Amino acid sequence: MKLKFTKQDYQTDAVESVVDCFCGQPKVERAQYRLDPGIRKERKGQTEFTTDPDLPGFRNHELKLNLGQLLENIHAVQHRQNLPLSPTVVSKPSCPVNLDIEMETGTGKTYCYIKTMFELNRRYGWSKFIVVVPSIAIREGVAKSFEITAEHFMEEYGKQARPFIYDSKQLHKVESFSSDGGINVMIINAQAFAARGKDARRIYEELDDFQSRRPIDVIKKNHPVLILDEPQKLEGKKTAESLKEFNPLAILRYSATHKTEHNKIHRLDALDAYNRKLVKKIAVRGISVKGLAGTNAYLYLEGIQVSASKPPVARIEFEKRQSSGIKRVVQRFGKGDKLYELSGNLDQYRDFVVTDIDAVTDTVTFSNGAELRSGEASGDINENTLRRIQIRETVRAHLQKEEENFYKGIKTLSLFFIDEVAKYRQYQDSEELPGEYAQMFEEEYRQALNEYLELEDNPYKHYLQHIPVHKTHNGYFSIDKKSKRLIDPKVKGRGEEKQADDVDAYDLILKDKERLLSLDESVRFIFSHSALSEGWDNPNVFVICTLKHSDSTIRKRQEVGRGLRLCVNQAGDRMDPLSCGATVHHINRLTVIASESYKDFTASLQKEIADSLSARPRKADEAYFKGKVLRTAEGNVEVSDQMAADLYFYLIQNQYVDSKKEITKTYHDAKDSESLAELPESLQPYAPQIVRLIDSVFSDAMLPEFENGRTVKPNPLNKNFEKAEFKVLWEKINRKAAYTVEFDTDELVGKCVEHLNADLKIARLQYVVESGVQGDKISYEGLKSGSGFAIKETATQKLNSTAHSAVEYDLLGRLAEDTCLTRRTIAAILKQMRASVFVQYRANPEDFLNKAARIINEQKATVIVEHLAYDPIEERYDSDIFTAEKPQEDFKKAVKAERHIYDYVFTDSKNETEFVRTLDTSAEVVVYAKLPKGFSIPTPVGNYNPDWAIAFKEGTVKHIYFIAETKGSMSSLELREIEQCKIKCAKKFFSKITTDQVKYDVVDSYGKLMELVS
Repeated sequence: MKLKFTKQDYQTDAVESVVDCFCGQPKVERAQYRLDPGIRKERKGQTEFTTDPDLPGFRNHELKLNLGQLLENIHAVQHRQNLPLSPTVVSKPSCPVNLDIEMETGTGKTYCYIKTMFELNRRYGWSKFIVVVPSIAIREGVAKSFEITAEHFMEEYGKQARPFIYDSKQLHKVESFSSDGGINVMIINAQAFAARGKDARRIYEELDDFQSRRPIDVIKKNHPVLILDEPQKLEGKKTAESLKEFNPLAILRYSATHKTEHNKIHRLDALDAYNRKLVKKIAVRGISVKGLAGTNAYLYLEGIQVSASKPPVARIEFEKRQSSGIKRVVQRFGKGDKLYELSGNLDQYRDFVVTDIDAVTDTVTFSNGAELRSGEASGDINENTLRRIQIRETVRAHLQKEEENFYKGIKTLSLFFIDEVAKYRQYQDSEELPGEYAQMFEEEYRQALNEYLELEDNPYKHYLQHIPVHKTHNGYFSIDKKSKRLIDPKVKGRGEEKQADDVDAYDLILKDKERLLSLDESVRFIFSHSALSEGWDNPNVFVICTLKHSDSTIRKRQEVGRGLRLCVNQAGDRMDPLSCGATVHHINRLTVIASESYKDFTASLQKEIADSLSARPRKADEAYFKGKVLRTAEGNVEVSDQMAADLYFYLIQNQYVDSKKEITKTYHDAKDSESLAELPESLQPYAPQIVRLIDSVFSDAMLPEFENGRTVKPNPLNKNFEKAEFKVLWEKINRKAAYTVEFDTDELVGKCVEHLNADLKIARLQYVVESGVQGDKISYEGLKSGSGFAIKETATQKLNSTAHSAVEYDLLGRLAEDTCLTRRTIAAILKQMRASVFVQYRANPEDFLNKAARIINEQKATVIVEHLAYDPIEERYDSDIFTAEKPQEDFKKAVKAERHIYDYVFTDSKNETEFVRTLDTSAEVVVYAKLPKGFSIPTPVGNYNPDWAIAFKEGTVKHIYFIAETKGSMSSLELREIEQCKIKCAKKFFSKITTDQVKYDVVDSYGKLMELVS
């Protein structure tokens, strides 16, 4: 398994936010200084230098921008991201430049700061970087990230970084760091320079084995850029004081939760990451203990199963009299079942008769008035019982998700965190024995496995059969070097700061990272010590279970953070929005097995997320909207006073804000159901950007609702699937086709030239002139603080002369690479551009390249779709695609249906729900289906999956068969260019492979559908 990396817009934004803060800094490569060779050593009568006295060192060139220029750059970056503008450049004793980059856990902040190093090197020539981390776990993870991204960045930049982990016993690496002219990166944990131990002091001491030099003196000569990973854990007094010893050029701070803010230049917080589908969706299986009045009867409701032909049944664990004694067993119960009789006449169940099983609300009601919800237990509940339930739920959640992932070529991993090794592995003399949790796991796994093996024969069943139970789980712990036994790690800190100090354990975790992603590897369930949790960032963790006493100091975000990263398939491709589109959260779903109720766990998690969003604005008024930037494909648009007034009135008029100027639940409900009121005319051209701007204002209603992992149940096909009308419809649309594109290069060149001449506008560089005067009185304090002068006037001027750049650009090569066109075609386009437009290249080359590439790509897509033609091929879609994925959905979104091919229809919005309900009651409709993801139409801009296939009663409409794409009322404004291209392709596809009886179109309601078919 080899992980692959692709360019992601949100990561590029994070990189550019940092790099653009230094605009105007001249590029100076390989700035030299004389490297201190240290004191000569005598050996056997010969004089030796361990360092060549004439060997040059290489350092970062000094920052040439003054604070005014830096602040102007920072404001430009903050302005385009609609972040609050910093009043000053925040300086500290450790460094004059301190930039904060906020990125949610799992979105690739390590990748971003590695890429930032390459960009800072390309733009400004800086090549010395130090990554400071708070723990051994993060240090080892960072080193691994450099290793697995090396080839990726080599392809993009044509060079490799040279990272190394600082070790006071291997100081020759420090010397190489200084003497090498390439990109060099030192990775160091804070304990190596800010602790009191002997090893930590060595960095400040003159050492015989380092030619009587102090390592810190050699390091500081490089004037490095410092990158702090998780800076909120590096704010101790000793650490903060020690940072200035590195003589940093700038400090970049990367975290999801900044404790202290400096100049924030980028924000990708928990809400942004979730709404943009950059992290997994979270489902929670809570376990709550409930006392049923007047009884000690033990009951645990695992869940409710539904089927096409039978009433729902409940899976309940209860106590049953057997020949070997009373045991707890899991059994299926139906309406009317008497627990007293089925338990072997145990008195505690005398009044328990099942009177109702509700699959939608996940509840079972008994004749004595008692009610249980899925995940609730009553009666005799001790810690062992709770842990066994957690393990059982983890196994079942794993198998549900694994079956779905198996057919997509995605390995599924589940992660148990425990508080002591003895719970997993014990030792008796020389014999290794399973601990109580390992025994529980194997018992519960065998029981769940036997149920799966009873099902119909399929490839997933064969996969399960070939994995021995004892090989499907493994423990990752510290290992005693003498006895080779698993041991508890040495732990430092308490609560959330608790961490292990065992390099070997982390090395094992990281070494096996790719191996565990392979379906050929039998290990699927992992047990690890809770103190090693930071070491786990495997992208294919889909279930997390913490088997330990509840600890109020451990945050819920920390608990789920180990599984947020988007997964990868067997080819190493990440299943992200680029590759999966709208299905990204269907594939990427993390289930947390909590030791508390669903309600308590999710409430705590939501509160933690809300608390982390304190920097977000809370009021949506004119003052907030004025001057904000709308980033469109054509360029940036600033919100004018009139636009701000129109937007605020729109929000008031539709009750989208309340008297406190806070966004209401009404707005979020309307947005989710795609039924937002129409925007004023002045704002309609920017509808998607306006929605994102409103969403930047925080309200409690926008917090994500975490799914209840228990409401996931199979939804089998029913008798409608066998109806003749559906079979005829399927026969008409299941043809596959290949597309061809033939277009004239001259036509493409002409379109590109036309739109470049009309739309290419390059921003000129600006500078700020500040005029000030000295105060009437001068004090020592004023001179010391810099407040002896007061700014009286600020003027912003445009730089009209040509911008000098030391960077050599390959204009043709760069545009050819970004557009996938030949250099000849790019040259033809540039030659025909108006000189007055092309001359903008000299003013701002980077902006010219980016905007020109975007315009050319847009015109290329348009030309391709216009000249695309489909040709049917012999191959057809098999009806197996309706069962291959075995859809399992959240029943909270379920609509019970009569005419759909499944018993339940799962909708994504209020608009879809209304559409389904009308379809299901319409006298004209015979049968309909939500088309599975496996039914896709190939297009030049990615595969396209239509929404609905509908068969009408013959004689009631003109078009008996209809393929529909449902969109909300604002959809035409929000449709991206790529979606519009796909819809145009779909129309060509269906017109080619079907007859006049079948029609395809986009509709927003059942009424619109009837207009089109009648």
